[in-house]
Amino acid sequence: MTPPDVINRQLLIHVLGDTPDVVAAALRSARNAAAELGSDDSVQVVVQGPAVRALAADSALADAVTDSLRDPRVVVLACQNSLRSADLTPSDLRPGVQTVPSAVAHLAERQWLGAAYVRI
Repeated sequence: MTPPDVINRQLLIHVLGDTPDVVAAALRSARNAAAELGSDDSVQVVVQGPAVRALAADSALADAVTDSLRDPRVVVLACQNSLRSADLTPSDLRPGVQTVPSAVAHLAERQWLGAAYVRI
């Protein structure tokens, strides 16, 4: 897939960790940022590593994920490489959570197009 040449203002929140707490913090930050940024701005929460388990439909954070996805400017993305390492598939994720083949490649492509980056 070829990325677009230009993106609207976009904030990338990179979640790399091994506990659900880091995902919860990122989701709170995404909701807060979306509330403060313009209506055309978007926030992507890109989850990599063992933290992808927190995006599973049966995780303790399932409601927090759903709450974040209620704002159409917030997108939650799981790294497919990390899902494989965690023995999860995209169908195991909370409805609305999307996937990218590689979190690192996705983050790099979006930054090259001008997205802002924050790691939590």
